[in-house]
Amino acid sequence: MEHSKEFLDIVNDAKNRIVECDVDEAQARLKSGAVLIDVREDNEWEAGHAAGAVHIGRGIIERDIVHRYPDKDEQLVLYCGGGYRSALAADMLQKMGYHRVFSMDGGWKAWKESGAPVE
Repeated sequence: MEHSKEFLDIVNDAKNRIVECDVDEAQARLKSGAVLIDVREDNEWEAGHAAGAVHIGRGIIERDIVHRYPDKDEQLVLYCGGGYRSALAADMLQKMGYHRVFSMDGGWKAWKESGAPVE
């Protein structure tokens, strides 16, 4: 997908404030108890997702995250299709007080290409 300059500008701005991780680091974090959150749309989730991930779409994550994960020190690894929407979501969760939130660079595409488990 080709993204607009305006969208890329806000993503790059968010990336200045967040921490990204690659698939290997995401898997290591999961082994230490992190929660893997898929922020893609419902139809993307239903077509396939990372094994063990939970789905909280980008459109509702700010509304629902505190109810699902009230501990602001919970380690959260977010992913989307390519790492753009998850960067925006990570930025917002940090603004909501979450201290250990990461955006997985490359997203679902990188997860699949790495051979990581999928459902």
